[in-house]
Amino acid sequence: MKRKSFQHKWSILVYLLLPIIGGGWVGVFTSCDNYLDTLPDNRAELNTEDNIEKMLTYAYTTASFQLITEFMSDNVDDYGANNPNSDRFIEQVFGWQDVTEADNESPERVWEGCYSAIAHANHALEAIDALQEQQGTLSTALRQARAEALMCRAYHHFILVNIFCQHYHPATAATDLGIPYVTRPETVVGQTYERGTVAQVYQLIDQDLQAALPFVGDTYMTVPKYHFNPQAAYAFACRFYLFYEQWEKARQYADLCLGSQPQSLLRDWQYVASLTQQVTAITQHYIDASLNCNLLLMTGYSKMGLAFGPYSVYSRYAHGNYLATQEDGNAVNIWGGPQNKSGINVYYSNMKVYSATNMDKTIFWKLPYLFEFTDAVAGTGYYHTVFPVLTADECLLNRAEALTMLGRYDDAAADLNLWMNNILKASEVNLTLTPDTIQRFYAQTPYSYEVTEADPQGLRGTVKKHLHPAFDIGPEGGLRECMLQCVLGFRRIETLQMGLRWFDVKRYGIEVKRRVMDAAGNPTRQTDLLTATDLRRATQLPLKTRQAGMVPNPR
Repeated sequence: MKRKSFQHKWSILVYLLLPIIGGGWVGVFTSCDNYLDTLPDNRAELNTEDNIEKMLTYAYTTASFQLITEFMSDNVDDYGANNPNSDRFIEQVFGWQDVTEADNESPERVWEGCYSAIAHANHALEAIDALQEQQGTLSTALRQARAEALMCRAYHHFILVNIFCQHYHPATAATDLGIPYVTRPETVVGQTYERGTVAQVYQLIDQDLQAALPFVGDTYMTVPKYHFNPQAAYAFACRFYLFYEQWEKARQYADLCLGSQPQSLLRDWQYVASLTQQVTAITQHYIDASLNCNLLLMTGYSKMGLAFGPYSVYSRYAHGNYLATQEDGNAVNIWGGPQNKSGINVYYSNMKVYSATNMDKTIFWKLPYLFEFTDAVAGTGYYHTVFPVLTADECLLNRAEALTMLGRYDDAAADLNLWMNNILKASEVNLTLTPDTIQRFYAQTPYSYEVTEADPQGLRGTVKKHLHPAFDIGPEGGLRECMLQCVLGFRRIETLQMGLRWFDVKRYGIEVKRRVMDAAGNPTRQTDLLTATDLRRATQLPLKTRQAGMVPNPR
């Protein structure tokens, strides 16, 4: 299949030069050479609300990060070199190597796509400021557009800093390398940028959020779910302040997002079970913009629907039966297994098992495999999908984490209970989670990777892993640690195949063993270990950026 091509004749961040040209907007996939060959006075001006709102449609990247973060996480194992369904790019990603191979979902594409979105947001902000200076005031629509642009700028810097840098921690953030926080449209070709620090990036994201949140609205949006509408903005703020270790703020924004009836916002798994049980029907429903649970949707050129669908694509590195039955969806959990004692499935929508030559996958049907034909006769075009990048279900579990860190264990257990009894058939589980029941289960559950006589290499996985966050979670087996084990385990299931587990791996210093599976699908040997302090947790900057002079991540 043909892949969308990119040109690379840019210096360090020249691709931030993305003004309006000839009445049209330059997208993520447009070369800056076109701009350099165009006279400035050929540009259409951003001098109307309509033009500014159109500009903001480009302030959302279509270069998705989810594939690389999912394959860097502990949600995949290695099914052996004899499996031909791989390539050098995905091998580098899986091995936490510095990626040198070209791909539409490479770290380089993520970098460029995010900064392109930021550039469009900055152009919109500049135009709005100019209109305000001319008119002395702004309409409601422009105030909301300004808030949306700030949210987009904050979100894309957040993605960049959490992929290309070490995770934020107050004790080290002031010295850990950050990423350039760009707040103005680039006007000088070849302008260079300093990386700054993680602390500075987080401070600037915080500033943008606080400037935007009071004014976020959706009255001017045609399809609000593809923009930072108020609920999406609050959900992102919750996630950001959770990563920022500001637990009370995370809790407050989750409350604003979820309201007084959070159950009404969660994904309706019971309805999913009533649909035609075919992958296309389920995945198309999963990304439906009309669903209350989907707060922000973003499109992306991506093979995620293939890699984590019923296809052999990238099946050398897969979420197979072993992971499912030992560590997440089908593992023995606090509610039992995937079937109860009567043999009845407890999930409304079960994990799907695909076992064939060179394919061992156990997955939830989530992201659709979509294909955009550019030549229907030749059968060429582009892979893409739609990502629910912010959901009410994730926000609920984020609130449970914040409440746990605030010591409000009963409230956290209530949120965990709500999530569990939404994805599972409550009548078949018959369990009410409390801090006591949670602590009892996780305190007696063995940790993954424990070396025993039966497992001298320590390859066995369980639903529980040693946690090494920079913040205090109390002793292992203590109430707070057990509550967090529950949150992380539930969130791993909720976000499976969505690329978010990697951020929990980073935040909590979770060690990951790279295991090669044998012919029976069981771990046979270890090939690598990502330690709690491994420098590879910060993805290396793109080669062209380093060649242009930006300081690389240490290795």
